[in-house]
Amino acid sequence: MWRRKKRTDELIKRPEFAESIQRSDSRHNHFILLILDSCRFDTFMEAEPTTILRLGRPEKRFSYASWTAPSHYNLLMGLFPHCNPTRVFASDYYKKDFLQFNKRFDTQNFEFKKLIPNLYLPIFLRDTLGYYTAARVSLPVINPSTILNRGFDSYVLMEKHNDLAGMIETMDFPPDQPSFHLLNIGETHYPYATPKNPPVKLPHLHGVHGVFKHLEDELADSSEQHSTRNFFDAQELIALRERQLKAVKYVDSLIDILLEKIPPNSFLTVTSDHGECFGEGGFFGHGPIMHEKVFEVPFIEGRL
Repeated sequence: MWRRKKRTDELIKRPEFAESIQRSDSRHNHFILLILDSCRFDTFMEAEPTTILRLGRPEKRFSYASWTAPSHYNLLMGLFPHCNPTRVFASDYYKKDFLQFNKRFDTQNFEFKKLIPNLYLPIFLRDTLGYYTAARVSLPVINPSTILNRGFDSYVLMEKHNDLAGMIETMDFPPDQPSFHLLNIGETHYPYATPKNPPVKLPHLHGVHGVFKHLEDELADSSEQHSTRNFFDAQELIALRERQLKAVKYVDSLIDILLEKIPPNSFLTVTSDHGECFGEGGFFGHGPIMHEKVFEVPFIEGRL
């Protein structure tokens, strides 16, 4: 039934992987990485997401990148948002941080060197530990044709950008192997719209994917009216942040459904790929912005 089963059987025959894969069915955790796209730390805390907070103590951490695609690449390398320690060598911090994956996977010997040469968690989990690997993403910039789709058995760009409920419905957990699921949640990304939001008139702001898609139109029409856009005023920025806050509350309302879908012996990490500016320093959004709010993200995790 599961196409990963054949690959797992083949790996078991390889001496270097036999022990880890033979015990994966009963010992390794299922691991779910839930990314609240663009959700900044203070918005997350103000939303008071009661179900998510049952996982443990929330932390303010810092993203390695300021927009979706490179941040997800870092995450899938195993570089989760960092604690920003002082007087610490980067190499020492990485070693300590990577040891946390022993808890997430329920293993005893995970080390950074075991990711070499691919340096990519999905490949390591699938081909070394025998995981079934799946991704459900909301943003076109990380669609299945991008480089991020490496080491995944299933990788799907959702038809709607705000369909966490649909993601949960399509999640599957093979009975004979542990699973890794990446969920990129678009409800918290601009325009911060949940299925329950009434329609509002907001500018259609292209990400990198959309910029390239419409680049010829931009070049063909270089008129001032086409190339300029009024910046949001103060009240609009307040309203936009309020929309993200409500989006966090909505996502939290679906977490119970997610928890019912996840099997026992699972580990859930909830974080964000980057934050968002809502007028601070004259900035809005994320991407080519150097502002602390773009890098401040929530981080909370725990075993279920």
